[in-house]
Amino acid sequence: MSEAPTNPHAAELLARIRRREARVGIIGLGYVGLPLALALCRAGFPVLGFDIDERRVALLNRGESGIRHIASDAIREAIAENRFEATADFTRLGEADAVLICVPTPLTRQREPDLGFVERASRQIAQVLRPGQLVVLESTTWPGTTLEVVKPILERGGERSGETFFLAFSPEREDPGNPDYGTRDIPKIVGGDGADALLLADALYGAAMASTVPVPSPSVAEAVKLTENIFRSVNIALVNELKVVYDAMGIDIWDVIGAAATKPFGFMPFQPGPGLGGHCIPIDPFYLAWKAREFEVPTRFIELAGEINTAMPRHVVDRLAEALDRRFRRGLNGAEILVLGVAYKRNVEDTRESASFRLIEILEDRGAVTRYHDPHVPEIGPTREHAALAGRRSVELTPETVAGFDAVLVATDHDDVDYALVARHMRLGLDTRNAFARRGLDLGRVVKA
Repeated sequence: MSEAPTNPHAAELLARIRRREARVGIIGLGYVGLPLALALCRAGFPVLGFDIDERRVALLNRGESGIRHIASDAIREAIAENRFEATADFTRLGEADAVLICVPTPLTRQREPDLGFVERASRQIAQVLRPGQLVVLESTTWPGTTLEVVKPILERGGERSGETFFLAFSPEREDPGNPDYGTRDIPKIVGGDGADALLLADALYGAAMASTVPVPSPSVAEAVKLTENIFRSVNIALVNELKVVYDAMGIDIWDVIGAAATKPFGFMPFQPGPGLGGHCIPIDPFYLAWKAREFEVPTRFIELAGEINTAMPRHVVDRLAEALDRRFRRGLNGAEILVLGVAYKRNVEDTRESASFRLIEILEDRGAVTRYHDPHVPEIGPTREHAALAGRRSVELTPETVAGFDAVLVATDHDDVDYALVARHMRLGLDTRNAFARRGLDLGRVVKA
């Protein structure tokens, strides 16, 4: 990669980046944008964060994270050093030398890409775009989005990518709550619209991250992110399917995976579960499947994996109904079920695309009465797909509470749940995460699903 920009605007911005004088604007201060902002602050850059939620802006400006695994102390330190400020005033985007877009990219009800947040952010930037700015999209999307969607919006005011401003794509790779890999530790993929854009984006991220991985174009970078998540989706679907097959044979899938994982080559363990959650795996593969249809190319593995993973919540509920019938000669209608965990993964409060919500809906459609306990989610917030669940609150986990339910369904295996208490007092446990067996607590009342 060339170290010398050919464009004078790029040369000036590169010098500001190398001196840590470039001000970075980040649109979206959630699970992706906030840790990225803090990583850039620690690298010495002044950061101006943008969010449409004025309550969140006020929270951050008070030095409070609002996200369990992101320390508030880090925000207060950045504020004290005059390196971080949050705002809901998007006219201030012109103050930033580099603008990073970290907004959601959900699916529509028809499971097609919804780029509404990306397009809105792009229009807000376009209103104040000035010569010499770098714009980087981080939101996961289909290959071609940066050049086919974002670029035309930014150029509507007369500025030109590669001439007066610079455009790149660098996919987020966050894993909320991962104790081993934080934002700075994960290599940063970077693809630019031209050599100068790539040089600028690589310099900015290279100053804050342990390493960068430049790729030939934004489309390659977009494809990298999708490939990572499709790989996980397909392999999770595989073990979910094997779970059903082995269960019919009386074989414990977790015993099989544990033994197979001892092979030092040629095998990578993936764990089954009640369905997929989080923003990436349940959504991202469909972005590629949708785009592939434009080229009349089938995506059989992606579609099949989606079908298998989407079917898991119903499989779990069917197993629970079967267990209730065999143990107590009763059905789901009128049964009282305690769902353990509504976060999409252990030890976080993130409920995005949580399979627990779908489990609750299916259970209640079949007449069950459900409550939930989650130490990280005291109250279910509003969601687009599960609006009826908003406002429900976590119940206290006591011997009396557990004993009062017909069954306990483990959907998320948080570490700070007293599984010994649950095991002692539950009438029946349906475990989708192998939580009881891992702790040696299978007392003969546990069914795995």
